[in-house]
Amino acid sequence: MIFRFLADAVLVLHLAFILLVIFGGLLVLRWPKVAWIHLLVATWGALIEFMNWRCPLTPLEKFLRRLSGEAGYEGGFIEHYLLPVIYPGALTPTVQVILGLGVLVINTAIYGYVFYQRRRSTS
Repeated sequence: MIFRFLADAVLVLHLAFILLVIFGGLLVLRWPKVAWIHLLVATWGALIEFMNWRCPLTPLEKFLRRLSGEAGYEGGFIEHYLLPVIYPGALTPTVQVILGLGVLVINTAIYGYVFYQRRRSTS
């Protein structure tokens, strides 16, 4: 029972991390000092996609699921939970690059806006 709870907690943490990678730049609009944290998180998230790495949270969740008596699943978090919803079909290297580029484009636009506003307010 406890291992299933922990696996579910890791799942929620993983989803929160992904949302922070993608949309964390929006927090910078309100709290500019979180930019350093978000830049590190977004860089890690983009590298995972570009380099075809596995996020360490995926094997941790799978391990906890096996300890709870569940079978676990094949592939990574994105392939198992998000891609069936977002993209029908398998996760390919091309899709991973597109996801990584999406992270960069969204956050570059947000940071561009933040820097533009700061520069405008100091002028």
